Amino acid sequence: MRHRFFVDTPFAAADLVTLDAGERHHARVVRVHEGEEVEVFNGRGAGFFGIYEGDAVRLTNAAPDREAQNEIHLAMAIIQMEKFELVLQKATELGVRSIIPMITERVELRPERYRGKLDRWQKIVFEAVKQSGRTRIPEIEESKTFEEIVQRDGDKIIFDADAKQPATGNRQPATILIGPEGGFSEAELQAARSHNCAFAQLGPRRLRAETAAIVATAVTVMRR
Repeated sequence: MRHRFFVDTPFAAADLVTLDAGERHHARVVRVHEGEEVEVFNGRGAGFFGIYEGDAVRLTNAAPDREAQNEIHLAMAIIQMEKFELVLQKATELGVRSIIPMITERVELRPERYRGKLDRWQKIVFEAVKQSGRTRIPEIEESKTFEEIVQRDGDKIIFDADAKQPATGNRQPATILIGPEGGFSEAELQAARSHNCAFAQLGPRRLRAETAAIVATAVTVMRR
């Protein structure tokens, strides 16, 4: 796979785009050679191949579109930090448009454990974008309560181990909700029903929260 570089500006074919200090350092670390073909992306959906010319890249032709065709947002309960960050990485690789840290009744992590983590989380997402070949950097939204999320516009799909109804399969933007290890409370499930959320399950076994998030994201991206 070609080396990939992030350039935070609009660009088009034949442009000469200059790499910033961080990306120039990356080029030296991975030993990119003068005249080597590389890839450039801007984090907002544009990607081009180009020829490396010192501290810049001469763009040639558009790179393949590797973004998911449908807009999927992941509302993930705030679980133990190492597991939550694994979900950030894998959901980004799978193509989500945004990730919403979600506060539910059964979230056990104290707020002070995850306050101030945004910069770290954004770095994890950015590295996953670079590795996976995506051209769009998913947004990490401010943390929201379950009640706030079920009132969002668009489809909402609650993945619950005891769900009986299948999720819808249309092509509208969708937010998928994954609870903590203890699952959603009965009050939360009732609130979801009152806001016309769809329900789905991931088979007969109860998965850990981080596993459920990864599988649910993959299933939703492929189904829609």
